[in-house]
Amino acid sequence: MKEVDYIIVGCGLASIAFCEQLRAHRKSFVVFDDNSQQASVVAAGLYNPVILKRFSEVWKAKEQLEIALPVYEKIERNLDVVIDYKLQLLRRFASVEEQNLWFNASDKPRLEPFLSTTLIKNSNNAVDAPYGFGEVLHAGRLDTKTLIHRYKDFLNTIKVLRDTKFIHEDLIIKAEVLEYLDIKAKYIVFAEGFGMKRNPFFNYLPLNGTKGEVITIKAPELKLQAAIKSSVFIIPIGNDLYTVGSTYNWDDKSNRPTAEAKDELLSKLRTFITCDFEVVAHIAGIRPTVKDRRPLVGIHPEYPNLYVLNGLGTRGVMIAPYVADELYRFIEQAHLLDAEIDIRRFTS
Repeated sequence: MKEVDYIIVGCGLASIAFCEQLRAHRKSFVVFDDNSQQASVVAAGLYNPVILKRFSEVWKAKEQLEIALPVYEKIERNLDVVIDYKLQLLRRFASVEEQNLWFNASDKPRLEPFLSTTLIKNSNNAVDAPYGFGEVLHAGRLDTKTLIHRYKDFLNTIKVLRDTKFIHEDLIIKAEVLEYLDIKAKYIVFAEGFGMKRNPFFNYLPLNGTKGEVITIKAPELKLQAAIKSSVFIIPIGNDLYTVGSTYNWDDKSNRPTAEAKDELLSKLRTFITCDFEVVAHIAGIRPTVKDRRPLVGIHPEYPNLYVLNGLGTRGVMIAPYVADELYRFIEQAHLLDAEIDIRRFTS
């Protein structure tokens, strides 16, 4: 049998970040992924340290960025690919009151590094923004689709990717070792996204899938260089193409795009974009969200060699390397998990 340190189930942002931890510490591993989860692939990829609806800081934004950006930079070097695009992010103001709220927020110590105090006037005839914009600092866009596709190619090259469904019932759990098919491993990490609902070891955790849909438009007259957050995000991705998103549906758990979501996005987009455009793509995925908006990280209450890394929600780009680092140090270095992400908060 093949002996490794870790089995990893899933190959989204969380799994890739954990693989990078293992590679950095020279641990051996095998990844199982059957392409059933689409949240990381369809994500718009915007990383942003500020909640722009109410001008407040993203949880642990500074700590997350300090860990995440070097991880993506290292992946770019190793894979010879560009995935991290530094991008100006502008919040469109709908009123003078919103301008004042922005400047009040920028005085707060935790927000001051991320909110520019320079009011940016609109100079784009294809954008309706009479009250101008505020600029979010240290934002960008990660090309998640390219990251995942290229990372899987890399895992294939080093012969550690099993492109097949993981059958939980076939996992043999012993005190000192796990056995699955032809593999013996010390530990297993489940990073399955919304697929965790079918995981008999961790499906007791309160993972609530939230369906998100995004469209891609082609707008040759728009000429945007920056991403804009208004009633929706619009993000330039090159060649006159823009990602527009996103919707939130707590009931539909399918990956099928819907006409209702498309109409919602177009209706909101037309409130501030005045030029012609055409929709060239429309995709959907289920975000792994948690009721308290914190990730699910930790050890199984009965089996000490089973772990979970999940619940990244809408901010997986920023948070994945942070929680991967937390979990690795928890397993290998007896580091205590942050209580806010530890799954034991649901089993007390």
